[in-house]
Amino acid sequence: MTTTNEFRRFDVASDDSDHHYGGSGNNNITRNTKKSIMKEWKTLEKNLPESIYVRVYEQRIDLMRAVIIGAAGTPYHDGLFFFDIAFPSDYPNHPPKVHFISFGLRLNPNLYTSGYVCLSLLNTWTGKKNELWDPSVSTCLQLLISLQGLVLNEKPYFNEPGSDTLGRFLVNGSSRSYSEYVYGLTCKLNLHLLWRPPKNFEAFVKSHFRDRAVVILTAFTEYANGRERIGYYSADTSSSRPRKHRVSRTYKRWMLEVYPLMVDAFEGCGASLDTSLRSLVLLSESKSKKISTIWTKAMAQIKNAFTWKKKNNRKEITRETSA
Repeated sequence: MTTTNEFRRFDVASDDSDHHYGGSGNNNITRNTKKSIMKEWKTLEKNLPESIYVRVYEQRIDLMRAVIIGAAGTPYHDGLFFFDIAFPSDYPNHPPKVHFISFGLRLNPNLYTSGYVCLSLLNTWTGKKNELWDPSVSTCLQLLISLQGLVLNEKPYFNEPGSDTLGRFLVNGSSRSYSEYVYGLTCKLNLHLLWRPPKNFEAFVKSHFRDRAVVILTAFTEYANGRERIGYYSADTSSSRPRKHRVSRTYKRWMLEVYPLMVDAFEGCGASLDTSLRSLVLLSESKSKKISTIWTKAMAQIKNAFTWKKKNNRKEITRETSA
């Protein structure tokens, strides 16, 4: 059974049959372009971060496939995000073409359901001169790191142009709602990847979700019960904490529907799950209200104690003054 750690971060593959750009042959690649692409291979092989994996093709050096692992502290955490890349015949004079394997899901303002990627570095969006593709300095490694850091970020709502023109309160509320929406789509994307993993990454997809299943399901439960804000789950989060964040009934219903699918998919790839994780247990409204009532009563008692003490102090002061 292959583990994620055994999967090489950079490697050469032979089967490009499901690559988005695989059907369009590129026979016009010049010798200089080949040198530039081979230089990219060497850079990626030596410098890829732990969260990015790449496969290139021995018969089609103009093609590449990359997967980025969603970072902690974002609504994309523990998800897998695949991008098919094609180098133009005059590379690096023009940036690569990039297609996001979306399964028809729009989980970021920069990533369209069609797979179109909107990014200044790709010259598919406006930007300052230093943000656009520069043949003399821009690289494929820079592109992948930009996708991870600038696109799959903590607050993707702000990737939408003009999103910061509303009042601060409205913006923060909209950002949180959008992150909830994005997290839901990320869960759906994970399921699609488990059902139809991209070629040359089948073993990686299975091993990743087998290794991360417990964390993903535990985080899902914490979010569903409002004990943690979506995107910010940590292993240090206590499951005994009372609810802090409101979760709508509609969102809970969706979570109850998708959770069994995730459990089945994770167990299908070999994940070992405790009985407690095989079903989603939601904190009932009555229990939540009970916790809230206990808290309110406790605060009232503390307040009364301070009030009583204050009154007694005033009486003592009055007596001393009279004496």
